Amino acid sequence: MVRPGVTDELWPIIGHPAYLNQCVRMSLRRLKVERIDLWQLHRVDPNVPEADQFGFIADMIEQGLIRHAGLSQVTIEQIKTAQQYFPVATVQNMYNLAHRVDEDVLDYCEANGIGFIPWFPLASGGLAQPGGLVDALARAKGASASQIALAWMLKRSPSIIAIPGTSRVKHLEENVAGGAVVLTDEEFEALNTASPAPLNLTRH
Repeated sequence: MVRPGVTDELWPIIGHPAYLNQCVRMSLRRLKVERIDLWQLHRVDPNVPEADQFGFIADMIEQGLIRHAGLSQVTIEQIKTAQQYFPVATVQNMYNLAHRVDEDVLDYCEANGIGFIPWFPLASGGLAQPGGLVDALARAKGASASQIALAWMLKRSPSIIAIPGTSRVKHLEENVAGGAVVLTDEEFEALNTASPAPLNLTRH
């Protein structure tokens, strides 16, 4: 995904192998490494054949420039297609208490040993509002709403790799402490029931 300017809202998707090759080599230079341990395709470009994009990734792995490769915001069908070219190590889709449209993708990843990296993982929508279930659980456990959302995420699947972004040490410490918050099975199921049903959501 290309970000032309700081204020641009739309980020064009470019999946041409020549451009992806440039991205890999520039990342190698910036990171000052000879191989990238995990490289992820931000989006599958709908205007470029998937075979070209996935074939490029396979070539990068064969050349030793990439060790593992993953995909972002993909369907099960796209994962299966990519698996014909290279072992898909991770999938990074939007997923949280308020956005669960990709439950099936998460289940597929868990069943096939693929790490699932949710982006925007701490969102919990109206459940975190005063009087909401997340808010109530946070108060009962002496935790923050974000910690409850993270605890739910970690209990949801062993395949989930939670990497909530942070720009402050305070938030980092809060996120790390969230790993110690334990939800009972009853609390977990209550959150499942209260959060939006996947069928009521629209894929973005």
